[in-house]
This record gives sequence, structure tokens and C-alpha cells, in this order.
Amino acid sequence: MRANADTPDDAIRARFLGAEGIGLCRTEHMFLGERRELIEHVILAETGVERETALAALMPFQRQDFIEILEAMDGLPVTVRLLDPPLHEFLTDRAELMVRVALAQERGEDHAADDRILMAVNRLHESNPMLGLRGVRLGLVVPGLYALQVRALAEATIARIDAGGNPMPEIMVPLVGSARELLLIRDEIEQVLAEVSTSAGRVITMPIGTMIELPRAALTAHRIAEVADFFSFGTNDLTQTTWGFSRDDVEAAFFAAYLEKGVLTISPFETLDADGVGRLVDIAVREGRQARPDLKLGICGEHGGDPESIHYFHNAGLDYVSTSPFRVPVARLESGRAVITDLTSDSR
Repeated sequence: MRANADTPDDAIRARFLGAEGIGLCRTEHMFLGERRELIEHVILAETGVERETALAALMPFQRQDFIEILEAMDGLPVTVRLLDPPLHEFLTDRAELMVRVALAQERGEDHAADDRILMAVNRLHESNPMLGLRGVRLGLVVPGLYALQVRALAEATIARIDAGGNPMPEIMVPLVGSARELLLIRDEIEQVLAEVSTSAGRVITMPIGTMIELPRAALTAHRIAEVADFFSFGTNDLTQTTWGFSRDDVEAAFFAAYLEKGVLTISPFETLDADGVGRLVDIAVREGRQARPDLKLGICGEHGGDPESIHYFHNAGLDYVSTSPFRVPVARLESGRAVITDLTSDSR
């Protein structure tokens, strides 16, 4: 039983409520607030030197965040997901920028800075960002981005060891659709870990795995498992990509009609769609473990806190579920019930 936690406070709360680790630590939240300007510099960098300088400025903040989360979960696994959202989400809203530039022009004020950001926003604008430049694709096309995060995590791990702790970090690569994508990123991760190990005079290793959130990833799990230490099913996106649903749109647009007409009996975002998404999970579990018997399997979508879905995941052979801290007690109870039901059935 793990929890989804992005901050040290979340991690402390999750541990208090009985979580036995973090199944999803989303690093994008570490770039919000007052740090947004720093990631903005990375996005706006026009040369390799500018990008490296901007990334270096982010390093101390990212490292300290990891130190605090690893401390809160000392002795328990912490699965850190590398940056996932499209880069435009870290820039000022496009409409707001256009208004600001128009007003500045009208008043005869300088708007060069906003112009530059607006150009970047327009360059990064996508018609369907959920399926665009995000996840592993960012790591492959934005030099140094994932390397920064891995280096910060490795240095945080060393800092916790030096402080007498027992950090157990894991690295998770999002939105992988092919084994080649993961292999390329894995090579980069291992290179960074080797560099940090050499500098520290000790060997630092971490499990490297991926989220299964695309149908293609589930259907080619036997290949992806050859370069992954673990799978974590991101059932929120897996549901969206399997159904062709954009959750933010369809729930307001036609879910009520679909429920009324019996197309759906319950939202597939609340309880796992066993016939569709569940079959993909089953395929990935079976073929992933055929390729790699020691493959660790978990789930970190919202379904990890749903009682019916938890029973499905248990029967499918997953090792753990991960949910929001406040749903941990319920998820622990249902996980226990699933095991007892299994034992009772076996004894008959």
C-alpha cells in the first residue's frame, strides 16, 4: 500500500495514515509557484549554454525537495516520476499574454519580455497537448531536462545516506509507448548515476521503470519489460487513451446522457473498466512477467483508492496500489479484504 505524494508534508501525512511508500511523486509540482520563473528560463533558452545555466539554477531546489521527501519516507520506496506535462503549462497563459501585449502596445509601453514569452507559448502551443510533447518525449527532445532531475535525486540520495538515512528512490519514466524510448532514457539515467557515483566515491543505483498509460505500452509490455525494473499503471491516462475520452471535456459534455442510456453504468474514471482497460492491464501483467519474472507491478491512478478496482488489481497480480494520502486507510482495508477473499476461496 503506497500513496501518491508530491511534497514532504504529503509524504509525512501518507506515512502517518499507513502508506508503505510513495507510488507516485510528481516532480512538476516542484516547478510551480516562485520557481516558475526558473523553469521559464529553461524553456526560453535559445542556446545550449543558456539552457545549462537555467537548469543549474533549478538544481538546488530540486535536490532539497528530494532530500525532504526521502527523509519523510526513510526506509520506504519513493517512486519519482520524471517531468510529464507539456512545457507550455509552465508559461503564462496564452490569452493573458496576448491581452498584456495589446494593452502595452496601446499605452506605448515596453512589451519585449512578454513578446518573447508569447512567441514561446505560440511555438509550444498544441491542438491536443495530452497526446503531444510530454512525458518521455520531453526527455528525448529537451537536452538536459531529465538529467537534471536524475542528478538532483542521486545527490539527494547521497545526502540522506551521509545523514544516516536509508533512502529508497525509484525512477519512473512517463508516457512510454515503445521499448526504444525507455532504453534511450534509461541509458541517460544510468550515465548520470555513474557520474554522481564517481564524484561521491560510492555506487548509487536505483530501479528504473515506466508508467503504463498508453494502449501500445500495454500491448508491447513484453518488450518494454526487457528494459524496465517495474511497471506502474497510470490508469487515469490509460482510461482516457483507451476510451478516446478527454476527461475534462466528456464528464461535462455527455457522461450524464451515457449513464441515462446505459452506455456506461458508472464513470470509468471512478471504477476500472474491466472489459477494456482491465484487459490491457491483464495483458501487460501477463506478458511483462513472462519477459521478466521479477518485474514489480503497481498502479498509481485514482482507481488505486476505489474498492472494486482494488479487488481487480489484486486478482490481476499487482504488487501494490498507490492512492492519495486521505484514501490510504480505505485502500488498506480493501486490500486486506481482497487478500482474505483470495485465501478463503483457496481453502474451499
